[in-house]
Amino acid sequence: MEVSFSSTFKRTFKKRIKGNADLEARFWQKLEQFTAEPFDPSLRTHKLSGKLKEFWSFSVDYSERVLFYFTEDGKAVFVDIGSQRRGLLSDRFVAMC
Repeated sequence: MEVSFSSTFKRTFKKRIKGNADLEARFWQKLEQFTAEPFDPSLRTHKLSGKLKEFWSFSVDYSERVLFYFTEDGKAVFVDIGSQRRGLLSDRFVAMC
C-alpha cells in the first residue's frame, strides 16, 4: 500500500510527537504494518460515519488514531493524527465533508 501525507498531517504529526519518542516509535511501527496490510485486525481500521463518512481511521495506540482516505487508484492519504476524546479528528475535518 502506497501512503502519502497531507500538509495538515505533517504539521499535526510534528506537534504530536514533539517530546514523545514512544508515540513516534509506535506510529512508524503501525505505518509499516499498515503499508503491508491496511486491514490487519490489530490496526482496527474502520470506515467512519456521519460527517466524516469519506474517511477511514486506524489505531496507533489506545487513544491515538490516524485519519485517512483512499484515492481512486488505491493509495492512502493520511490527513490527521490525534485523539477521539479531544475531538481532534472530527473537528478539523467536518468542514471538508
